[in-house]
Amino acid sequence: GIVSFIAFYCLVIVFLCVQPFGCSWEMAIPKYTGRMTDWIIDDASPEAFSQAITIMTLMTIGSAVFEFVCDLVYNITMSLIHTSVQAAVFQAVLRQEIAFFDATPTGVLVSRITTDTNDMSEALSEDLSLLMWYTGRFAFLLFFMVSQSWKMTLLTCMGLPIIWVIPELTGHFHQSTAKKVQESLAKANQVATETFSCMKTVRSFANEDGETEKYRKRLEETYSLNKREAAAYAATTWANSITTLALKVCILYYGGTLVTRGAVSSGDLVSFVLYELQFTSAVESVMRYYPEVKKAIGASEKIFEYLDREPQKPPSGTLEPQVLKGHIQFKKVSFSYSGRSDENSLVLKDVSLEIKPGQITALVGLNRSGKTTCVKLLERFYQPQTGEILLDGKALHSYKDEYLHQKIAVVSQDCVLFARSVRENIKYGYEKATDEEMFAAAEQASAHQFIEKLPNGYDTDAGERGGQVSGGQKQRIAIARALIRKPKILILDNATSDLDVENEHQVRQTLMSLKKNCSVLMISNKMSAAKEADRILVLDNGVVTEDGSHQQLMERGGLYATLVEKQEKDVRRAHPTFSVQTIHLI
Repeated sequence: GIVSFIAFYCLVIVFLCVQPFGCSWEMAIPKYTGRMTDWIIDDASPEAFSQAITIMTLMTIGSAVFEFVCDLVYNITMSLIHTSVQAAVFQAVLRQEIAFFDATPTGVLVSRITTDTNDMSEALSEDLSLLMWYTGRFAFLLFFMVSQSWKMTLLTCMGLPIIWVIPELTGHFHQSTAKKVQESLAKANQVATETFSCMKTVRSFANEDGETEKYRKRLEETYSLNKREAAAYAATTWANSITTLALKVCILYYGGTLVTRGAVSSGDLVSFVLYELQFTSAVESVMRYYPEVKKAIGASEKIFEYLDREPQKPPSGTLEPQVLKGHIQFKKVSFSYSGRSDENSLVLKDVSLEIKPGQITALVGLNRSGKTTCVKLLERFYQPQTGEILLDGKALHSYKDEYLHQKIAVVSQDCVLFARSVRENIKYGYEKATDEEMFAAAEQASAHQFIEKLPNGYDTDAGERGGQVSGGQKQRIAIARALIRKPKILILDNATSDLDVENEHQVRQTLMSLKKNCSVLMISNKMSAAKEADRILVLDNGVVTEDGSHQQLMERGGLYATLVEKQEKDVRRAHPTFSVQTIHLI
């Protein structure tokens, strides 16, 4: 926010003001050391010697204080940057279209938000801090060295190009390798995330060793890249050491010659050597931390890819009508997930259908016939290639996204609960709801009784992805989460598949009472559920082939009648003692 923005710039200004004082005071100490050397050689008075010691002591204390303040301000600034960047990346990811999440593994997203931002902030808080500090020392040392002897300074600087060339050459290698390391780590994280989230499947297929081997191979790839990176760093450090050692020998030899000629005093040579030692150390430090900062920049490129990425979806509309009837119309809608319009790619083909308010409309068909795709289009997760979807006579995309998701509630077969309390899950996205509204929604979803029996009632933690409750209980909580919003359009996508006959029957009764105030779209693989709908639409291979009531479709003897008869035969075969009425309930 604006407060963080102002705080950041205030801290940067303080840092830039304090750093020069810390550097300049510390750099003056070798100059007084040189003077003391001349005074000792020339037998100067004790008072001058004591005065120099006092000045050096004060400068040392002052420099230490300024350095402390500088480090404190810098680290606070970096913590602020880390928090802000991590929040910004999370927000940027949430803005992306659903197709982005389909194409990007969850482990990669988590790695970008956590691992990459942590690596970047650690490198910036330590390596960049030291790089800036030693760069400042480098500038001040160069100034004092010139003031002592420009000739020896020139000799010193002649060796710098060799020292600078090496990290520049290896810096690009570090940067490219760092990106590969981050990508490799993200892939390893994806394997771990996928394995842990599907642990029951892994265990049921006894594939623990297979997943371990897959994870080990990913780590071996990362290790191989880390070795290449370490080799480049070691070569850089070794070359820098050889170069600086040769430079020191040359400086001492040439400085001794200048002293014997009387061009500089012995104190000047001592001061210069002290400066040169610090100067070389500063150059080595700059060269050491420069590749690390380049590496951090390489790691941060993936982060800023997300920050800079514009969602590939049309902008949100502006309509927010006070009254919404919930009248839905598909007009010649065709859609494919790949974006191609050829016959083989289309999931929906020239679909036209209508869902009227005050009715329960059932959408049935074989698997992969396009039923769930219709729901995703209604939620604006994707856009149709051709045709249009109307809501109350206006184009769906003309409505504001937040408004649509407030008015449309969806319960899917694979419903997701968060690792939070049951109370928070039911009120998710509608936190202003009262407890009375929550209890009423839970009663309608046939969930109140079992929730009350949980260890902590509504405050019981549902576990990661709802792992602490059964499949049927999870579905009932998800239905309650949809009903508490009092939606104008309620969509149940096989939402009662895990419910027993009694609870499913109660949910159906709830739907019958709710249809007066909203449109209900029910997708179900159970033909017995579709029988009670006011209208039934049959999808076959992306095309609406039948439309009518249960009785009408049974008389036509088409796909719907075939599915109903097949399911009833399956039930009779599995339960030969069931009556016809019981079969119809199932």
